[in-house]
Amino acid sequence: MQIALLTCQKLPNLLETENQLIPKLAKHNIVAKAVIWNDETINWEDYHVLIFRNTWDYYEKQIEFDNWLDKIQKLGIKTLNSIAIINKNKHKFYLRELQQLGFTILPTIFIEKTKELNLKKFIPNHWKKAVIKPAYSAGSYQTELFDISEIDIINQKYQNIAPQKELLLQEFMPEIQTLGETSFIFFNKKFSHAVNKKPIEGEFRIQVQYGGKYKLVQPNQDIIEKAQKIVNTFSEDLLYARVDGIIIGNEIYLMEIECIEPDLYFNLAENSIDKFINSILELIKNPELKIKNSETIT
Repeated sequence: MQIALLTCQKLPNLLETENQLIPKLAKHNIVAKAVIWNDETINWEDYHVLIFRNTWDYYEKQIEFDNWLDKIQKLGIKTLNSIAIINKNKHKFYLRELQQLGFTILPTIFIEKTKELNLKKFIPNHWKKAVIKPAYSAGSYQTELFDISEIDIINQKYQNIAPQKELLLQEFMPEIQTLGETSFIFFNKKFSHAVNKKPIEGEFRIQVQYGGKYKLVQPNQDIIEKAQKIVNTFSEDLLYARVDGIIIGNEIYLMEIECIEPDLYFNLAENSIDKFINSILELIKNPELKIKNSETIT
């Protein structure tokens, strides 16, 4: 069986920890290869399954990525996660649906594309600070934290973005700087491990490129079950999902559920990469996946 581990031009050989997947899969008669998703020289029909891993530039190439997803779907090539899940998850208005299902999300205003952006009409009077970002985004791309007194400046800054992209406007929760963000990682809809991520002093972004500090944590069972309920809203198979939120009291304030290309923190959780491999094997052995011309796997 041939599997493409999808990545991007910035990481042609995957993250170092992700690269371990290749020799581990080889032990199961699976030839896995790191493949750049928008490499035009690739014949995608050479692969039985595509697994999204480090496609960390998709949000910068929105039209190209959308067209590529359509191409893969028309070719009938199986992907993990599925194209249907990727298409839904790439646009963060899915948070509105989860809120309607009763899950607690960060206080969020969903702004449709507009040529006449007016943030003042959206922001509640009690908000002190807010975060604005495109709905089609990742890694704090085009994301701004601002004091409400700066709203005119931010409004002007996003005038050229608003006609092209839907926006999320969220109340800034200072707990992100004290409690941090917790990520719950699930493989094949089963909880694997959790990681807490805190920004450095004076920062609100938790990504490592902004100085964020990560550590393995063990949430209580009640919180894990709440994250599980979010994952269970997906009726389809999920090779992986990462539930990100701020834990306040005993509640998850959901920030997002990552199903496209999340870092799964293999380096922090012992045996997590083996759990991931086992989940790949479980899914590709499932006859419902209907993989074309696949060989025997062990």
